[in-house]
Amino acid sequence: MKARWIVLAVVLLFVLSCAAWAAERYETLIVGGGTWAQATSWNPLYANNANGTLGLVYETLFAYSPLTNEHKPWLAESGGWISDNVFEVKLRRNIYFSDGHALTAEDVVFTYELARDNNLTYTPIWRTLREVKAVDDYTVQFVFENPNYQEWQIEMYSRAILPKHIWKDVPGEDLMVITNDDPIGSGPYKKLLAGPDRNVWVRDDNWWGNAVFGQPKPKEIVDMIIYENNVALGMLMQRTLDLSNYFIPGVPAIKDLYGLTTWYDGPPYMISANVALLFLNAQRKPMDDAKFRRALAFAVNPEIIVERVFEHMVPVADPTGLFGGWTAYRDAKVAEECGFWYDPEIAKQMLDEAGYVDADGDGWRDMPDGSPMSFEIIVPSGWTDWMESIRIISEAFRAIGINANPAFPDAGVYNDRIQTGDFDMCINNYGSGISGSPYSYWNWVANHNINRTHVTEGNFGRYDNQELFDLIFKFNQLPPMSEESLAVASEIQKILLLEMPSIPFWLNGLWAQSTSQYWTNWPTENNPVGYPCTWANQWQFGGIEMLINLQPVQ
Repeated sequence: MKARWIVLAVVLLFVLSCAAWAAERYETLIVGGGTWAQATSWNPLYANNANGTLGLVYETLFAYSPLTNEHKPWLAESGGWISDNVFEVKLRRNIYFSDGHALTAEDVVFTYELARDNNLTYTPIWRTLREVKAVDDYTVQFVFENPNYQEWQIEMYSRAILPKHIWKDVPGEDLMVITNDDPIGSGPYKKLLAGPDRNVWVRDDNWWGNAVFGQPKPKEIVDMIIYENNVALGMLMQRTLDLSNYFIPGVPAIKDLYGLTTWYDGPPYMISANVALLFLNAQRKPMDDAKFRRALAFAVNPEIIVERVFEHMVPVADPTGLFGGWTAYRDAKVAEECGFWYDPEIAKQMLDEAGYVDADGDGWRDMPDGSPMSFEIIVPSGWTDWMESIRIISEAFRAIGINANPAFPDAGVYNDRIQTGDFDMCINNYGSGISGSPYSYWNWVANHNINRTHVTEGNFGRYDNQELFDLIFKFNQLPPMSEESLAVASEIQKILLLEMPSIPFWLNGLWAQSTSQYWTNWPTENNPVGYPCTWANQWQFGGIEMLINLQPVQ
């Protein structure tokens, strides 16, 4: 009898433990697609910190909605320009860091003065910033010499506000290198653990924002490190992954079969997140010729890429490259008069008129002096969507007599080649993500820092046009949507379309597929209760709102 009771007790204990585990699963959100390597740093000053450091742990003055192109007060209760050169922020009261210390104007001033006194990633803001001062405990004024109004549109939601009482004791030489293993921020989550295949965040139930925005529903967030899209697909099919931010081929065919939720029910399924462009190396002939570059734009039908590669999960890019909130600056007349479209006959005509003809009868166009020309288009090996895309682009170029061939170096080699200028053509989107101002896009596709051994800030083709550089600089100094800023934006678009240093072909999507076995009320077009994104440094785009509005199934 005693043995029987022992067996029954063991069975009951097993059942109870299983029930407890099941309940815990309904409180845990499992995501993937934002983390690609084991976390080694939770330092908000270090660019490659653990995904979630900014947004989940450390917060910004404002959030930004790519859906509405609006800045949402976050740590700030309000903010605005009170004169041509002074931006005033009113902080919310009763904000606390996770260790119980109050967040006040003193912490905001300290965060910015830290960059004034040390060489940090945001130190360049002090080129125009003259002073940051605390008027009182909840009022901060940013005083500029000559404000970069457009950059400020991005800065407002980008800077992690640090607790002065912790960071004031960190030596300057250690600011960028400490791992900050026990991060203390004001955000809704805290670091729980990190491993080779996941990072785990635990909810701070004392988060100040519970009373303002509502409490996030998941008690824990498990951010999986998954290196292959097919593995993520398998986890979605098994319902062991709640939200996938990976590019997964075949979603249109399987979404209903496996009950997957996407932003749109039908094409393009995904929110547009960034622009995929073909960069042309302007330091190599004949790509130093605007006529040659512009002819290439007419040779490619991006609709084929959208259909064959992405199964209509992305749209074709506008010739200006502008999308989302940036389209407020789009000049429809310039786009119509100077834009491009698919017409290989126009491409052939333009090449013929510029002297790029088949001089020796071998079927390939030659340089105007009769010398042969051939090109290599590169994307990283393993990036299957881009690999197939440049095969289609190569075929289009070859159809008009341009000898172009795809190549797939390793990702590290690819990055080194585009940064050193050792390429003919490449697809890239690193700096074309949606933001609070098209300045970020233009300053990337036509960045002026091209006289370096390694070009890392965009303009990989090293296109040199001081007039364009000056216009982008001028645009940065103009208030958003002012009459003058719209006029300068038109000039920028016109030069980019006529000179064509890079060609925008399609809009990469915010890849987001979710399952509803454990969590429901996912953000969609018809239920825009957040931004279904776990990518690094985009939690403040609406990811926290998503966590607040999720509903557990149980």
